[in-house]
Amino acid sequence: MKKRVFPISMTVLWGIVFTTAMHNLTLGICMGLMMGIAFGLFDSGEYDYRFDGAAGDANSFCDSLKSDKRDRVPPFIIRRLSGDERQAALDLAWVVFSEYESPDYSAEGTEEFRKCLHDEDYLHGLQYYGAFDGEKLIGEIAIRPDRKHICFFFVDGRYHRRGIGTRMFQRLLEDYPGETITLNSSPYGLPFYKAIGFAATDEEKTVNGIRFTPMKYVRSSEESGRKCRARSSIF
Repeated sequence: MKKRVFPISMTVLWGIVFTTAMHNLTLGICMGLMMGIAFGLFDSGEYDYRFDGAAGDANSFCDSLKSDKRDRVPPFIIRRLSGDERQAALDLAWVVFSEYESPDYSAEGTEEFRKCLHDEDYLHGLQYYGAFDGEKLIGEIAIRPDRKHICFFFVDGRYHRRGIGTRMFQRLLEDYPGETITLNSSPYGLPFYKAIGFAATDEEKTVNGIRFTPMKYVRSSEESGRKCRARSSIF
């Protein structure tokens, strides 16, 4: 049973406000009592806050709401994927590509991308990182370790603009400190890659229907000395 309080200071405050506004002492006192009772019976069903006194209480209330909201943000897990999880990553890549990338490509380009997802020679040796919401894979990066080249970088559309792509990339950088990372950005992914530090190294190209802009990421010496804290690219 939550404790309900009768805030005397709030009653006095509202009494003064209504008395001043209505120029009627009796009516002001009555309205102040009514407001005091209303605040005293306040019970959201989830929070137990007392609006008794200073403005600091209101600030505490807002801070508590913000804190509660942060507590409710799912703790997304970012980690390396096992071989058994590779197919789930490839399936996610196709789903996101079809929705966000394919509209910018010709039929030839879309088919070329589909084929690369089933080409074992192309997929051989890729290292995968994934983001999870519970047990659900919601993002993935695949990098070719020997060339430090990212081949796939996709996040489930329902999770865009939540920092997941950035966090996955930061996790990848932990395994490649000080390295120059390259990728070929799709038109859709270009603004995102520029935002996280990639720079174009050439103009947009088209190969077998695939449109891409070559890019690279070079970590600064200062950044390389720190330990990292923890949308789409093709080819």
